[in-house]
Amino acid sequence: MQLSKKITQALPANDGFEFVGACQLPTKWATFELHAFIEPATGKEHLALTLGDAAASEPVLARVHSECLTGDALFSQRCDCGAQLELSMQAIAAEGRGIILYLRQEGRGIGLLNKINAYKLQDEGADTVEANQKLGFAADLRDYRLCKPMLAHFAISRLRLMTNNPRKVIALKALCIDVVERIPLIADTTPHNSYYLETKATKLGHIFPSNVSLLASPL
Repeated sequence: MQLSKKITQALPANDGFEFVGACQLPTKWATFELHAFIEPATGKEHLALTLGDAAASEPVLARVHSECLTGDALFSQRCDCGAQLELSMQAIAAEGRGIILYLRQEGRGIGLLNKINAYKLQDEGADTVEANQKLGFAADLRDYRLCKPMLAHFAISRLRLMTNNPRKVIALKALCIDVVERIPLIADTTPHNSYYLETKATKLGHIFPSNVSLLASPL
């Protein structure tokens, strides 16, 4: 199934999702196809970036990326989100085939304005988990059920997933999505994100190679 043909077909409501349309997205690494979906229950718009024949039988190189406006668009160094998005696009371009699901779940699901408030608490010494909890939220509110209808649109069920988060792998497997390989996605550690990365490792279970040094104290 060629994606150039697939994207011309409208997708009826599927588990509360609707396919809206697609276009080409030229980047400095490759020209991707950008696909738009809408979640009628919430009005949220989600995206998928594809390259090549992602629906072929072999497991596809994939990234499930939650929106981070500050990191993805504003180049914030407080997190590794923007760097991970860029690295995943580069990896897919190098392979010539892959998919990125871009989910509108800012701040691990708490939303942009709440994330700004969480950042203020981090400025005062809280870590990324403590800040969310002080605002009355769980550490991670993301819902990976969003992935199933999006992947189904491309007839994709087997992934080589770029992530440091084993909980994401577990969540996708619970949806009967076959994650055949977890591929580490390591961004540079900086004085601004090292405490954040350390917290993700110690409190959220993220896995980093032993040669990655994480500083366990804030700036």
